[in-house]
Amino acid sequence: METRQKQLALSLLKTPHSIKCAKHLRSIHVVLLRTGLHHSSFAVGNFVSCCANLGLMYYATQLFDKMPEPNSFVWNTLIRGFQQNHEPKKAMDLFDRMRIEPDGPDRFTYPFVVRSCTELMEHLRGVCIHGLLFKVGLELDTFIGTSLIEFYGSFGDTKAARRVFDELPTKDKVAWTIMLSSCVNKDTDLKETRKLFDQMPGKDLVVWNIMIFQYIKAGDIQNAKVLFNLAPVKDLLMYNTLLGGYARYCEVNIMLDFFHKMPTKDLVSWNSVISGLVRDKRINEAITHFHQMQSENIHPNEITLVTLLSACAQVGALDTGRWLHSYINRNNSSSNLVVSTSLVDMYSKCGDLDSARQVFDKMPNRDVVAWNAMIMGFSMNGRSKTTLQLFTRMKREQVKPNEITILGVLCACVHAGLVKEGQKLFDSMDQEHGLEPRVEHYGCMVDLLGRSGLLNEAYSLIQSMRVEPHVGVWGALLGACKLHKNVELAETAMSHLNELEHEDGGYLTIMSNIYANVGRWDDVYRVRELMKEKGIGKLRGCSSIEVNGVIYEFGAGEKVHERVEEIYEMIDEISGGLGVVGHVGRRSEVFFDVEDEEKDEVLMYHSEKMAVAFGLISMEKGSVIRVVKNLRICGDCHDVMKVISKMYEREIVVRDRSRFHHFKNGCCSCGDYW
Repeated sequence: METRQKQLALSLLKTPHSIKCAKHLRSIHVVLLRTGLHHSSFAVGNFVSCCANLGLMYYATQLFDKMPEPNSFVWNTLIRGFQQNHEPKKAMDLFDRMRIEPDGPDRFTYPFVVRSCTELMEHLRGVCIHGLLFKVGLELDTFIGTSLIEFYGSFGDTKAARRVFDELPTKDKVAWTIMLSSCVNKDTDLKETRKLFDQMPGKDLVVWNIMIFQYIKAGDIQNAKVLFNLAPVKDLLMYNTLLGGYARYCEVNIMLDFFHKMPTKDLVSWNSVISGLVRDKRINEAITHFHQMQSENIHPNEITLVTLLSACAQVGALDTGRWLHSYINRNNSSSNLVVSTSLVDMYSKCGDLDSARQVFDKMPNRDVVAWNAMIMGFSMNGRSKTTLQLFTRMKREQVKPNEITILGVLCACVHAGLVKEGQKLFDSMDQEHGLEPRVEHYGCMVDLLGRSGLLNEAYSLIQSMRVEPHVGVWGALLGACKLHKNVELAETAMSHLNELEHEDGGYLTIMSNIYANVGRWDDVYRVRELMKEKGIGKLRGCSSIEVNGVIYEFGAGEKVHERVEEIYEMIDEISGGLGVVGHVGRRSEVFFDVEDEEKDEVLMYHSEKMAVAFGLISMEKGSVIRVVKNLRICGDCHDVMKVISKMYEREIVVRDRSRFHHFKNGCCSCGDYW
């Protein structure tokens, strides 16, 4: 009976992959112990292989420790098992023990030891092991050399990887492929990489895909396309690689043409097209492709849904976002943490905080990213008190805040002018949370102090910054100087802005307005001439609005729209109503040197007013009008939105570059503090 058990156990151990479960393995373990096979190097070595396949390395260790004299086969199998099961430290510890054994490591040991160094990111130790290989005469072994190429490649040392590769007497397909892959991991000379590719004999699909990806990674779509056309055989991965390149670099029309000509498509293909359209802000087309994808029985995954939700958040497409939420619920994706977090973000950025909070509260497990999405949502919508309460609750639930959390709460303090709370939070970053303030945190504090009239304190903070202040920091100080009419400090801020490379002419416009507010017309003229000389203009303002699931975008003075005449008639009607209530336009907001009447006309055709006018003529009475603007809302538009909300009894929600403004019954949620 015992002999038969021995034979059966040995037979099974000869084919480790035939053992599929831990229960089966335990039975064999018992037989090994009963029959004395646990002293056999062959039996134990194969048993260790079985353990590695099932991820049960503790079983292997138990048997190994009971062996009086394990041979190199057993040592190597155990080291390989730990490395393949992502326990590189244990593999290295075992290697150190093996080195003092009489037989010691051999050519089958080192490939897995080098890979363990790669996984542990231990560069020095890996280099030392490379040196050891010269001592034992194994430096030219193909298998070891391949692992060394991979090791050096993972650290971006392509020169060392190439030296190892060039010294190998024989180079198999794996060595060639890994050498080429190591070039992909770091920015390398594309000509040298292509030369290596051209020299490789018997190139397979993997190698062709690697080289095409290398071109795409470097932004060289043209050569990627040329190589794609040269490939003797093309698989779906190759098509998807080039398609992803077109999507990544916004070659959207070419991407669509290429996509429609593909012989086969999978989920990756559809995701690339949808993300490319979203990146190019062609949201309507992205949604259309999502519907087409479903009609072809391709089921979306987390990436698809998150991409579309981020698109809705980007342009404020609440109706489309709600439809996606309904789809997610119908298809049981609402339990996915990443998708749920994206829903919170989408609703928040569309100004629907009630829906965002409902999704957030239903999440069974909330990580720091989910908390950040909700905190940022309340913060950007001007709900500062709720933001602070949520932050307190987050800490109470022992979720550790990160830099983004602090930034969200600081923004809430800025929107409400909570100087003491903001200062306390900023100071706690290092002391309580172990976080180093970033330039964005300093920017928030400068904004907070400056808006509150503490301009000297804001300037002192900039001077004491541990990091180099960027455009946003000096811009925050400049904005505060405009608010409090401090010309001298504004000029200091402007001089620093001029030293930094940026293309936003808005700061020069602010400086021009600061001079205008104190009657320094020569300086106004000088700044405006400087802008003309540098070819700098104020960034083009554009506003988007969703009507019946379609996104419409408007620029200032928009002329190209199917209902342009009706829009202009509505603006004339609004203008008449403004006159009745005694509204006077903020002409200082107009950059052009024109008469007051023309300035009033320019103001009335700002992009957000165009979008709201379109909403008034297109949407049902009583429905909320939601507009997203790429720049900060100007003072005149802010005043006009308050009047419109009361005149037409409509709630208007405007999301600008900085925050939300909820206009209702002639008032704004920001309390005119923005």
